[in-house]
Order: sequence, then C-alpha cells, then structure tokens
Amino acid sequence: MNLLMALVLAAALAGCATRPPSPDRFTFAVLGDTPYNDAEEREFPLLIDRINAENVDFTIHVGDFKGGGDCSDALYAKRRAQFDSFTTPLVYTPGDNEWTDCRRPYMGSMDPLERLARLRTVFFADRFSLGRQRLATEAQDACLAPPVSGCGCGAYPENRSWEFRGVRFVTLNIPGSHNNVGFDAASDAEAVCRNEANSRWLGRAVEAAQAPGVKALVIAIQANPWDPKFAAYKGFLAQMETTTRIAKPVLFVHGDSHTYRVDYPFTAPIRRLETFGSPFVGWVKVTVDPAVHDLFVFQPHLQKLVPPR
Repeated sequence: MNLLMALVLAAALAGCATRPPSPDRFTFAVLGDTPYNDAEEREFPLLIDRINAENVDFTIHVGDFKGGGDCSDALYAKRRAQFDSFTTPLVYTPGDNEWTDCRRPYMGSMDPLERLARLRTVFFADRFSLGRQRLATEAQDACLAPPVSGCGCGAYPENRSWEFRGVRFVTLNIPGSHNNVGFDAASDAEAVCRNEANSRWLGRAVEAAQAPGVKALVIAIQANPWDPKFAAYKGFLAQMETTTRIAKPVLFVHGDSHTYRVDYPFTAPIRRLETFGSPFVGWVKVTVDPAVHDLFVFQPHLQKLVPPR
C-alpha cells in the first residue's frame, strides 16, 4: 500500500511539473526610488537594459526618480527619455522627491504645486503609457464631479488604470513626505482634493475588478503608508482594507522606504510588495500565472549596492 501511494504521489508531482503555463500568464517589472546620485545614474541605464532583456509585458515605476538636487525641467526631460527607452510599456506614478519635496532648499526651493503641474505636462499628457511600446490606459483626466466642498479641484491625469489578461491595475498619486500635508494652506487644499480623487479612482477600480472576467486587482502608489511619523494615510489604509470585498487576490505595490519585501501588513488578506530603493539599484519581476495557487510569483533582481559616500 505504501508503494502504491508513493507511485500515485510521484505521478501527481510529475503532472504538476509538466503542466503547461496558463495562456493568460504574463510578467511585469516594478522599480522605484532610484537613481539618487551620480553612481546610481550610471547604473540606471544598465538596469533598463536588463529589464528590456527580460522582455516583461510592462513596467511600473512607483516614483522617486531622483534623490537630492533641483527639480529642473531638464531632469524631467531626461527621465522621460529614459522611461521611453523601455522596450515595453512603462507606467509611472509620481513620488515625493519629484514634486512635494521640491520646496526644500537643497532641492531648489521650488513651488511643489507648479512642479506637479509640470510633471503632468511631461509625463501624463495623454492616456497612453510611456515606453517604446505604448499601452492604452484610463486616466482620471476630467475635473472631479461632484466637486469637493470648499475646494476647486482639477483633474488627476497621473492616476491610471488598465486591465491586462484579466488583471485590473490602478495607480494613485500618493507620495511620501506626509502626502504633501502640513506645509501650507495651498498644499493642504491640494491634498484634500487629491485624496478625494484617489478615493474615487480606487473605488472605481474595485468596482471594475468585480467583473466576472477579472482575476485580481493590483494597486500601486509611491508612499509607504505605514510610516509611523505620518497620519496622512489613514483614510487610504482604511479604504484598502475594504478592497477584499471583490473576493479575489489583491496586491498592493509601493516604494518609499527602500526595502524589498513581500508580506501581509493589512488586517485583510492583501499581499504587499515593496520594491528596492537607493542605495540598492534593483527591480522585481512579478509573474502572474492563473495556474499558480497564489497567482503572483516574485523574483527580486538586485543589480548593485551603491553605498553613500
């Protein structure tokens, strides 16, 4: 009997080993919080080359494409050209270093709201992704309706959503540095509008993910919303806990604290992926395969550690 059971088990394992991948299987890359300095600037084109060599279906950059230095138009143009050098589509969501932190003296003492407007012009002028191949996305590019009481809220074209082989993706402009809250009245008003826009956009994505043909939902932002110093993300975290009502896998992707990890920090069964960040120049390859029980498989690629001088 033991021999018979062993043979049955061996046959089952062999069947699993030879089972072909699902035709809906695909891969995407996640990176962020790089490059931050001259050494990482030299590594960044090599990182792009390696992602291109992997032939992923698309890439998500979760923001903070710079460290110190000013938030110049020249830098934005350089990053746009680099993002467009990805062979397959790249979807980018802004980080704090690109706009909220531009007010800091060591970043040029620039107006963060003006810099956000410029980011929208450079990176989000239409409804397509960046990259040599362009992915059609949905964009939150209409003014909020109904409007937020007391605030004249505009459009948020940086917020994107798309569906790829039965998986719904959504990006939200939720940066670090306290989500641009607590600096001045203009920034606080901006955050009120953007928080409402993000909430509506996420709610819309959750509704779309409830469709019968959708297998999972992936949500990407820049900030680490559990940063103990800040309370500006409580509303977002509370809304995230409700996303599991779709009764399908939910993956939350972010950057900001520069620590690669895959875990379950929510009360609800939501998996979190945080990608590498400076001084680690790296990225994560995510395989989505409906034939795999957990759906998402993560493969970290640490290219180089660039110690600060």
